[in-house]
Amino acid sequence: MKTLRARLSKDAAALALGADKVAAALARQAQARGLTLELTRTGSRGMVWLEPLLEIEGEHGWRAFGPMAPDDIGAVLGGTSLKSLGNIADHPWLKRQTRLIFARCGSIDPASTRGLGFAGLKRAREIGPAAVLEEVAKSGLRGRGGAGFPTGIKWKGAAEARAAQKYIVCNADEGDSGTFADRMLMEGDPFLLIEAMAVAGFAVGATKGYLYIRSEYPHAVAAMERAIDVARAESLLGSEFDIEIRVGAGSYVCGEETALLESIEGKRGQVRAKPPLPVHRGLFGAPTIINNVLTFAAVPSILERGAASYAALGSGRSRGTMPIQLAGDIKHGGLFEAPFGLTLGELVNDVGGGTSSGRPIRAVQVGGPLGAYFPPALFDTPFDYEAFAARDGLIGHGGVVVFNDSVDMAAQARFAMEFCAIESCGKCTPCRIGSVRGMEVVDRIVRGEKRGENLALLRDLCATMRAGSLCALGGFVPYPVLSALEHFAEDFTR
Repeated sequence: MKTLRARLSKDAAALALGADKVAAALARQAQARGLTLELTRTGSRGMVWLEPLLEIEGEHGWRAFGPMAPDDIGAVLGGTSLKSLGNIADHPWLKRQTRLIFARCGSIDPASTRGLGFAGLKRAREIGPAAVLEEVAKSGLRGRGGAGFPTGIKWKGAAEARAAQKYIVCNADEGDSGTFADRMLMEGDPFLLIEAMAVAGFAVGATKGYLYIRSEYPHAVAAMERAIDVARAESLLGSEFDIEIRVGAGSYVCGEETALLESIEGKRGQVRAKPPLPVHRGLFGAPTIINNVLTFAAVPSILERGAASYAALGSGRSRGTMPIQLAGDIKHGGLFEAPFGLTLGELVNDVGGGTSSGRPIRAVQVGGPLGAYFPPALFDTPFDYEAFAARDGLIGHGGVVVFNDSVDMAAQARFAMEFCAIESCGKCTPCRIGSVRGMEVVDRIVRGEKRGENLALLRDLCATMRAGSLCALGGFVPYPVLSALEHFAEDFTR
């Protein structure tokens, strides 16, 4: 009996688009044709507009088909499908990328270690903790959670701290609008994150790791639990390191590192005043490394390829690659991993294909709900930390959300204040009270009440929130509000 080898994503996005029904139809059709089906349920390759994406092995590699529906299976197996995308390795959207973090996602079974070499962890153990810290520092890797702090400096601080117990904490509380890279990696290549956390533990002398995942990611939680069980059973972590999963309860502010620590400790998720920094006094009062999923996940390839190879990629002080997530009104929505330096216009118009609606682009928000709105006039901005900061923006977690010309930017500015008011932990006055006053001021401006005075008041309020808030929730709200005022002032005078 002939064997049919196939791959089909079970990423949450693919499931939402009917991947399980496609899998069931494939099984029925294979049986009817006398074929032995070997179906691997993978993660997503990031081409969400083509999901469910089916791949069939042939003489010349894996041939892709998508987006698939159950009724399309007969034509695929009969060789008459109009949804053929050719050899997946030759797809132009994939070939243009430099995939380091997502190199395996979409092609492996996330529940199995078969074929995984764990080369980064092996090299770490060969060269020793000090050399690992040096490699991470020389690579130029910076935190991918938004702040862009040099990872090597943070790890060195924890390594030098003297304590009987140290912790590694992975922040997988991915809450920004238009972001899904953490979820995709955990669902599609969970062993990469496990390997990376083990490397971090080895480098700084930590024996315990915590993976904090948002409750809205049940598939990622399940995938990571399964992978950790496999890692323990196969002794991949050794006896010196273990990982425990903690699931958040839906608080956006728990994405802030100190609020996250409070949550893990069983307390209300409120921001801690700093200093002391977590590397000195973090989880349960012990030295703690906190990085997000994408930061940790970059480390194995740095060790495997060498720091110089990683540092050779990128732009300015932004080194390596960034998994950029394209969402909103965009034709080719999905995940695109590339070195820093592509312009915003290239990402939106060339890579993303422009709007899916066909309407003109009016604004692009980068960096989640607290990111600035950039008009097409700023599309020449390179995608890196300093270039965005120079134009009063931030790249955050790499989420890019496209808005067409129907958007009301005054309403978006008000939404930023409303979001802050709802999600504030209440610890500091500028965030807790300032966000509510901000909504009221925007409403008065839109109604035309003492517009000049209220515009001045809104700018003053934003300055207070930026300077006085304890964390980035209140401190970053001015980005979307002031950028909307700066670039779309006409929407405030309707």
